[in-house]
Amino acid sequence: MIASTPCNIAAVLPQLARERPEQIAMRCPGRDGRYDLTLTYAELDARSDAIVAGLAVQGIVRGTRTVLMVRPTPEFFLLMFALFKAGAVPVLVDPGIDKRALKQCLDEAQAEAFIGIPLAHLARVLLGWARSARKRITTGAYALFAQTTLARVEQAGREAMSRGAGAQLADTQPDDIAAILFTSGSTGVPKGVIYRHCHFVAQIAMMREAFAMTPGGIDLPTFPPFALFDPALGLTSIIPDMDPTRPANADPRKLHAAIGRFGVDQLFGSPALMRVLTEYGKPLPGIKRATSAGAPVPAEVVAKLRELLPEDANFWTPYGATECLPVAVIEGRELLTLRERTEQGAGTCVGRPVPPNEVRIVRIDDGVIERWSDDVLAGFGVVGEITVAGPTATDAYFNRDAATRAAKIRETLPDGGERIVHRMGDLGYFDAEGRLWFCGRKTQRVVTADGLLCTEQVEPVFNTHPEVRRTALVGVGERGAQAAVLCVELREGIDPQRWPRIERELRGLGEGFAHTARVGAFLRYPKTFPVDIRHNAKIGREKLAHWAAQRL
Repeated sequence: MIASTPCNIAAVLPQLARERPEQIAMRCPGRDGRYDLTLTYAELDARSDAIVAGLAVQGIVRGTRTVLMVRPTPEFFLLMFALFKAGAVPVLVDPGIDKRALKQCLDEAQAEAFIGIPLAHLARVLLGWARSARKRITTGAYALFAQTTLARVEQAGREAMSRGAGAQLADTQPDDIAAILFTSGSTGVPKGVIYRHCHFVAQIAMMREAFAMTPGGIDLPTFPPFALFDPALGLTSIIPDMDPTRPANADPRKLHAAIGRFGVDQLFGSPALMRVLTEYGKPLPGIKRATSAGAPVPAEVVAKLRELLPEDANFWTPYGATECLPVAVIEGRELLTLRERTEQGAGTCVGRPVPPNEVRIVRIDDGVIERWSDDVLAGFGVVGEITVAGPTATDAYFNRDAATRAAKIRETLPDGGERIVHRMGDLGYFDAEGRLWFCGRKTQRVVTADGLLCTEQVEPVFNTHPEVRRTALVGVGERGAQAAVLCVELREGIDPQRWPRIERELRGLGEGFAHTARVGAFLRYPKTFPVDIRHNAKIGREKLAHWAAQRL
């Protein structure tokens, strides 16, 4: 990137519009799945410019925090790139989270503007969302519960540009706030992660290098925010015909139809989405690169998907979080060679750190670590908390000072400069080959009188039972003297009357390893495990712990 170009992932759009104006930037399915909604790079650039100019008329300019509640339609992508270009600050909250948490997130963001579909505006009025937002725009045809419509904003912008409104790309600097992205809240109340323009630009560079991405590819991103990276990488996005908040309910026939019709060669999805494809069982001959993130990908899903992919295709499972992504990455072939170690209690290997990240393991500590010191490091091979320092490591949560102090460590560099070290809140360790192993969330660890137990080192041992769909390790009682309890969800169709025999067999599996032998209680959960709405994969172990405490 040349020095005069603003630090902004939207800065590449004018160049792409000049170099490949007719290339499709994205296709959207529309209401009937006909995929008659398209945007070329020229259209994406020109229309987002007009929206920038129109937003300025409404007072939405550089620095304006703007809640965006729009489905993955052309309007969503036009608005996101327009807000980036303007230097405004889009606020994204997962619409699938608990409604009380959603209101809290929107209140914390202190948004000055609210852009949404008509239903979002109705909910805003009825539920009191984002009362601070005085500027309100709807994507609907009529300005119900809003001051104006997006169509009018775009038209006003075109008129302003015809009168010489000038360039629409703000001179954003690396440390300027680019967006506030709320975490899924799967292990607590969602937090608004402050993304600066330098973080987005660094993510693009690191993903391009890590996954050998080149312009011209065709991507099916089943998590809409990831589609925002595609234009910056010169890719065409095919937005899937599915509810992105419920990937486990996606129709594999529609996914395959889009892949075949448009020649999709790249695929991104959560582990739940990948499971949908593997259970459908139809080969994916055109896919060159599949990527799954958001939660550990079960070994059987990796194995089955690799069978469906061409021999020369790659299946990447990057590790990271909203606060820092990507951190490390591993390809499916290598992951499968380590499956036996995972099923024997080693944890889940998430690969090697993505350069230039520096990943280090610190001793487990629930307190604040104000400043970095090598004294906090855990010994080699010892399970501790994973920390990351690198260009995508965010430095703060919005309006959450206590959470920021708990998750960030300030480190003084040899040249006198300073950087932020992010505490992932995950437990793990490095092996002798330099690979990082994930052992579970720090908040979900179980500490008995005999020592530490980690979810990802315990559950895979028991998940090998053929009649078990999944398990969840929880602790009951005070940490340090907890009872280790394994909650068990049986596979669909398994008669609950078989549970006494299955429990005996699970106990036998646990006795084969020193740490799993410490699990004292096994409880059959009568329903489907609670999971996070975004990925449909992260188990709600806190809820299960409460349930287990009532049962014991």
